[in-house]
Amino acid sequence: MDPATPRTAYLDATAGIAGDMLLAALVDAGADLAGVQRVLDALVPDSVRFVRSDVDRGGQRAVKVDVEVLVDDPPHRTWASIRELLERSRGNVDVPERTVDLALAVFGRLAEAEGATHGVPADEVHFHEVGALDSLADVIGACEAWRQLGITEGTASVIAVGSGRIRAAHGDIPVPVPAVARLAIGWPTVAGEILPGRGHHHAHDHDHDHDHDHHHSHDEHLPAHAQGGPHAHGSRKVPPGVAPGIGELATPTGVALVRGLATTAGPQPAMTVLALGIGAGTKDTPGRPNVVRVLIGEPVGHPTGSPLHDVHDTPTSAVQIEANVDDLDPRLWPGVVDALLDHGALDAWLTPIVMKHGRPAVTVHALARHDAADELADLLMRSTGTLGVRMHAVERRIRTRSFEHVEVRGQRIAVKVARDDDGTVVRREPEFRDVAAAARVAGLTEREMLHLARTAAEG
Repeated sequence: MDPATPRTAYLDATAGIAGDMLLAALVDAGADLAGVQRVLDALVPDSVRFVRSDVDRGGQRAVKVDVEVLVDDPPHRTWASIRELLERSRGNVDVPERTVDLALAVFGRLAEAEGATHGVPADEVHFHEVGALDSLADVIGACEAWRQLGITEGTASVIAVGSGRIRAAHGDIPVPVPAVARLAIGWPTVAGEILPGRGHHHAHDHDHDHDHDHHHSHDEHLPAHAQGGPHAHGSRKVPPGVAPGIGELATPTGVALVRGLATTAGPQPAMTVLALGIGAGTKDTPGRPNVVRVLIGEPVGHPTGSPLHDVHDTPTSAVQIEANVDDLDPRLWPGVVDALLDHGALDAWLTPIVMKHGRPAVTVHALARHDAADELADLLMRSTGTLGVRMHAVERRIRTRSFEHVEVRGQRIAVKVARDDDGTVVRREPEFRDVAAAARVAGLTEREMLHLARTAAEG
């Protein structure tokens, strides 16, 4: 895939999701597992090894990625120590910056969910299994594979989380487990019983070869959170009088990866699919493939394989440039928007957003002709200090526009006239800059001058 073109990924988690399954799906879609291994080796040398295999799940071919731990006593880590490990790697040529940023976002979500569950600050959360090397590999591996594939935006389906109850270190708890329940806030989920072919007799479908995903905030030596759950190797014992349900279908690491990598929930967006990846869980349930699917492609409207600046301009074709910025003095934003418009942007606007750790921020957008996209992208980066921008081709449906002029109280005011394809005038609107200037000269309020200008335009 051409890294210069925008890439959309659609994550299908309707059968559930776990970290190793997502990693396997991305590898099946074309990510280089050897390259993923190099990143892990740079972060935690001689500690883990990825092993790929092709497997069958419910009659469907899929890729399985296992993580072999090469040390006898992997350390348990806090969120603070994981963050330090990742931040310390910045500048290491073998650890891409974007992979670090993505992994920090995913681990940050996990820490916040566990901290809220146990009533402790996120930095004090001890990741009993997630801090272990195998699951550290799942998160960083999936983030590096995502980066390798050049994915610039992600959408994910409803997440099947499972149902029933499991025996945990702190007692009998419901599915979804607390961390998954918190991570899923704001995202559509389903228990799983309503999925085709499901009943209450299939337990813990996402059985994995390595323990992870359930974390403890205080005691690093607690046993695995879910005894007999999706990460155990024997049949779990259901407490008397408790319906078995279908067990866990989504793990905290899997849901955190969805929330950290995908920005929207819903059906597959319009795109030209270029690659498909299918990642397998360990358990093989007859009649129901235990897999995560990833579809990767180009948004509709972006020509396959063509750099943005090679596309010929048409009246309805443009490039949308945007960046998320959380550290610009807000008094500078009007000048940024004006500069973009003055340098040829077809439109420019701001959207308030909330970024990681609850930081308020702004997304700045500019619409540009293809031949001006690179220049405007450079201007946006210089004006805001952002380290990068997103660029994707868009198609517009526009009405033809022209300008007329009216005179109000001796002041000349431009009027934008919009017409349909058949030439019918559908709107006349005075340019507000002219209205404001005329109001100052005439000694009227802007509201009064706007009313007079609209009356004159319609007359």
